[in-house]
Amino acid sequence: MGFDIEKSAGFLLAKAHQRIFAAFRNELEPYGLTPQQFALLAFLWREDGLSQVELSDRTEIDRSTIGGLVDRLSRAGHVERRRSSSDRRICMVFLTESGRGLREDLSKMALRVRQYFTRDISEEEYETLSRLLAKIRRGGDPG
Repeated sequence: MGFDIEKSAGFLLAKAHQRIFAAFRNELEPYGLTPQQFALLAFLWREDGLSQVELSDRTEIDRSTIGGLVDRLSRAGHVERRRSSSDRRICMVFLTESGRGLREDLSKMALRVRQYFTRDISEEEYETLSRLLAKIRRGGDPG
């Protein structure tokens, strides 16, 4: 036997990601948002007032990229930066009314995209898939 690329989890994950990412990007386009910007908003919908470092850690997007994403969301009027009251060096990111107002529509859109790509699997299979992907995400360095 040998290595079968079409049964490789890495290959399958990459191809699934490409398809889902493209569909998600297309759905976000009318809102002037990218999937990465959506991720930041989604974390802020769960917990408003996170620092840029916390956003970087939670999204696993590098800190220099987070700054640019927050800049663009701020220019669009969806978030605002505020200095931490306990440490003036720390920048906290808060949703504006506009950013909070996107939650319902964007959550419905994200659910539609998810349902489209998971239409052939059961809810139980989806839960198993999510649990397994979370384990892979937490996994160690292969090197």
